[in-house]
Amino acid sequence: MQFIGQIAFYSLFITALIILARRINIIKKNIQLGHPIIINDHIKDRWRNVFLLALGQKKMFNRLVPAVLHLLIYVGFIVINIEILEFLLDGLSGNHRIFVIWLQAFSENTNQISQFYNVIMNLFELLTLGVIFSCIIFLIRRNILRLKRFSGIEMTNWPRLDANLILIFEIILMLAILMMNAADQVLQEQGVAGYPETGILLISKGLFYPLLKNLNPSLLILVERSAWWFHIIGILGFGIYVTYSKHLHIVLAFPNTYYSNLNPPGQQTNMPDVTREVRMMLGLEATQEALPEEIQRLGTKDVNDLTWKNIMDAYSCTECGRCTSVCPANLSGKILSPRKIMMDVRDRVEEYGMMLNKKEKSLNEKSLFNYITKEEIFACTTCNACIEACPVSIDPVSVIIQMRRYIAMEESSSPNDWNIMFNNLETNFSPWKFPISDRFKWADEILSNK
Repeated sequence: MQFIGQIAFYSLFITALIILARRINIIKKNIQLGHPIIINDHIKDRWRNVFLLALGQKKMFNRLVPAVLHLLIYVGFIVINIEILEFLLDGLSGNHRIFVIWLQAFSENTNQISQFYNVIMNLFELLTLGVIFSCIIFLIRRNILRLKRFSGIEMTNWPRLDANLILIFEIILMLAILMMNAADQVLQEQGVAGYPETGILLISKGLFYPLLKNLNPSLLILVERSAWWFHIIGILGFGIYVTYSKHLHIVLAFPNTYYSNLNPPGQQTNMPDVTREVRMMLGLEATQEALPEEIQRLGTKDVNDLTWKNIMDAYSCTECGRCTSVCPANLSGKILSPRKIMMDVRDRVEEYGMMLNKKEKSLNEKSLFNYITKEEIFACTTCNACIEACPVSIDPVSVIIQMRRYIAMEESSSPNDWNIMFNNLETNFSPWKFPISDRFKWADEILSNK
């Protein structure tokens, strides 16, 4: 029976790894659809961002209540993974509580090992309870209190369901651990072979022990094994599901904060082709310099005009709504939502990558403008409040500016007020419609009155 269980585990484990590897490869290819850019400056500052923002969750603590709840889930996720590692090693080796077996094999004092393992396991269970508590509060905030930042035109059925599914799934997985531990303790008390001593695990014993203490060994083994298999299947399924979910930020938060923009807020990146043309017109660059064979599109029409970092931003979006909740355009009633911008980029990248893989002829019949309207693009004030609020340094403003550039330089369809300003800048070197020589007339009038 044990041999059959190992075969089943290996089959499940290898299948999950293959599916996960394929999905990771798809995401990697989709990110690489963006233009290549090199980001290798300020290495110390970048690692500092990783430790403070991704690992330390510094920006999360701008809002204390969700920060503490998220921290409980985050710490629980990291620490409980040690126990999940034991689950996986148990499945691969065909043993049970392999860490206890290994520790006892390398120690002469088995009592100390049992006490040490008991303390660690009780810590795991305490964190498990913390995760359950936090997930319940988050479900209440989303579905009963209905906090405003969890709503919006972009928060359709799937984003709302995705968030709830993950929270419910985490609660069930944590309960499965506690149920398994409770059944395990009863089996230890009954002296069933293959269940090494772990000591009293307070939380699981308090919650589920009364339900299991009178069951016979065969039924207890069924309960314990069912909870173990449920957790293994759940963890492997969770790993695959995350790659389709907003919870991909669990992984991408680290590279995304590392490669985040370190320039001062508001500093824009010029387009190399346009910069070269202007410098040539001003005589600042040799005209005989070799030009690229193919001039890139000015601005962004579709996701393949973005950079790989823009696309990584989209995949890293947590959909928390902090960006939209501080956006002055959104707060004033405009339809712009920075969260929607990133969600739309991600949706279009997924669609574009799938069509490209299938070599569909209709690939270019749609563009990013089928997802993001010009009204949204023109509503942005480029104040960078969304970037400042984002826990993982996502930059929706970069996408907006690049799409604006396409509208202005490729389509020449900017709003009329903007076109007037552009003409004034070109002719008068200022946004106002009067010659540069008249710029200080107001000062002359004041002096003449004196």
